[in-house]
Amino acid sequence: MSVSAISAPSMTLARSDRAVGLWLFLIAAMIGLMVVVGGLTRLTGSGLSITEWQPVTGVIPPLDDSAWQAEFAKYQGTPQYDLINRGIGLAGFKAIYWWEWTHRMLGRLLGVVFLIPFLVFLRQGRIDRGIATRLAIIFLLGAAQGVLGWWMVQSGLTGERIAVSQYRLAAHLGLAMILFGYVFWTALEIIGAARSRIASLARFQIWASLLVGLIFVQILLGAFMAGLDAGRAFSSWPSYAGAWIPRGLYDLSPWWINHFENPALVHFQHRSVGYVVAALVVALYVGLRRAGADRSLRIAGIHAVVLTALQVALGIFTVVSMVALPLAALHQICALALFSAALWWTYALNANAAHPAH
Repeated sequence: MSVSAISAPSMTLARSDRAVGLWLFLIAAMIGLMVVVGGLTRLTGSGLSITEWQPVTGVIPPLDDSAWQAEFAKYQGTPQYDLINRGIGLAGFKAIYWWEWTHRMLGRLLGVVFLIPFLVFLRQGRIDRGIATRLAIIFLLGAAQGVLGWWMVQSGLTGERIAVSQYRLAAHLGLAMILFGYVFWTALEIIGAARSRIASLARFQIWASLLVGLIFVQILLGAFMAGLDAGRAFSSWPSYAGAWIPRGLYDLSPWWINHFENPALVHFQHRSVGYVVAALVVALYVGLRRAGADRSLRIAGIHAVVLTALQVALGIFTVVSMVALPLAALHQICALALFSAALWWTYALNANAAHPAH
């Protein structure tokens, strides 16, 4: 994900507006909530419980026993039910159904919370043409995310799959993170968040941008971890079942497919990139402190360091617990928070950017 691509329009930003900025932070928070609920939907095996895509009529869940039985009958026709969930019963089906229904409902609610205030702010003249264009792109990408989500679900409804394709899951999560980052960065600009006034520190921005990119890659690797259930491949730390290099990293053929379909290698990659992210955060923080970082950079950097330490700890506890659901959820939440902190850090380093007019 290119931070420069996000920040390119910043030189033509209109006046700052606290209300518009807070609204966009709310949108970013709702996208983050969708990511977390989506992750829990995957971890609870609930993502295939609704077998149809009904953007309008799907708002209304089953309201009586006959409607529930009809939905359950559709699910009973899926490979997941046939291979691993036989005997789940209607009560068990309802439990997984509500996870998927909530995830989809949040998407619809997000569209409403975005579109209505956007039109109001636009009519009031509080959003200029440049930002309006950017927000329109965000809305269209949000709509595309719904289509991508259904494309992902479809991958688990046929053949012998008992879960969605990890490739489509990563694409779905990747677009969600791009949307989250785009909205969050725009909110920082419009609300007029503080930037460093020390132009010489801008040389560190490339490293901060690299950090954002690495965290984005790490989150995508997390999608492959979830899609392959690779978090349970090893339950020890720091070793991998007693070995420092896991066995069987390239058991599949052709060799390159192991990076995406071999749980052992996917798990190894996820841990390894995590260590690189942690090292880069510490190096960037120390480098900026020695170079005389001002207050805005110090605050953003402290957030990044603390969240990195917390994320590493949560990752370890999640692994050794064999992916306990509460820990996995906290791990996802912290990943979003760390991604936000890295974006904020990069934003604050852009000393030469034009500030919105007041």
